Amino acid sequence: MNPNNTRVYRMSFASVYPHYLAKAEKKGRTKAEVDEIIFWLTGYNAETLQQHIDNKTDFENFFAQAQLHPNVSKITGVICGYRVEDIEDKLMQQVRYLDKLIDELAKGKAMEKILRK
Repeated sequence: MNPNNTRVYRMSFASVYPHYLAKAEKKGRTKAEVDEIIFWLTGYNAETLQQHIDNKTDFENFFAQAQLHPNVSKITGVICGYRVEDIEDKLMQQVRYLDKLIDELAKGKAMEKILRK
């Protein structure tokens, strides 16, 4: 396993969540939209997401407890210089799925496109 990946997996979701919000809000998007993306991707709801934030769940456990949406395979494209569909490490791929969806939100994409409807 790549040591950089291990560092990412140990990071708490709560420490990164404000960055997702800031990125979206800077572009005129809302916390509700960020949360909707997270709910769609992970199967969490407002209560379970808040529990992960309060418990400072690391990314490894955040995704281990998630029920990923059946359409995640439709998330394609480049994020951080990597094609998300080609990332072999499943956990890193899941982290990058979330990065990609938040990036699309910040770029002004419509929610139905982001949520692969």
